[in-house]
Amino acid sequence: MPLLSILTAAIAPGLALLTYFYLKDRYDAEPVHMVIKLFLLGFLIVLPIMIVQRGLIMWWGDNPYVFSFAVSAGVEECVKWFVLYHIIYNHTEFDEPYDGIVYAVAVSLGFATIENLLYVWNTDITFATMLVRALLPVSGHALFGVMMGYYMGKAKFSKGSATRRFLMLSIAVPLLWHGIYDYILVAVHTYWIWYIVPLMIFLWYRGMRKVQRANARSPFRMIKREEARD
Repeated sequence: MPLLSILTAAIAPGLALLTYFYLKDRYDAEPVHMVIKLFLLGFLIVLPIMIVQRGLIMWWGDNPYVFSFAVSAGVEECVKWFVLYHIIYNHTEFDEPYDGIVYAVAVSLGFATIENLLYVWNTDITFATMLVRALLPVSGHALFGVMMGYYMGKAKFSKGSATRRFLMLSIAVPLLWHGIYDYILVAVHTYWIWYIVPLMIFLWYRGMRKVQRANARSPFRMIKREEARD
């Protein structure tokens, strides 16, 4: 397959999903340069994640439970959370709950895009394979990002113990669902599609509910309504 086709097939799903969730911000769209910055940071975390995961596999072995919840989901979600918390959580541009979703999805899809690129570069791919990857791992990372960003957005605009609780949920919830997703793919060798498709439908439903709830909590919602009346 030509190099341009490989690059397009690997990058297009991530950019399409990032654009989709960016445009879902109904009240105060984030600066494009900030979203791109977080997307590119997702590129940069791939190598350290791969190194840590390789070391943990050598140390702990490849038990399906350990691999799914600790090595794969655990390392990936913890690193993404670390980047979000230290780069964007206290940034002035993070000024409404939905912003957490935008930035978390950007980091997650940056990671997923490079992961996808490495896969197609090292594998003989078909259109069907790329379609499955777009519908499963790439969109999966986006939805895990929605979960992380949703709870990080709630933490940002809460106080006291609620802030700590939502910060804990912002790592625990995506890690749990990511682990379940990985466990199905690793441990279920026959009829795995009958498990993964209902899971993805549920995650999309759950993710879009969180998108709606985050937008509903925007402090700019009333301002937009007043402007529309004027």
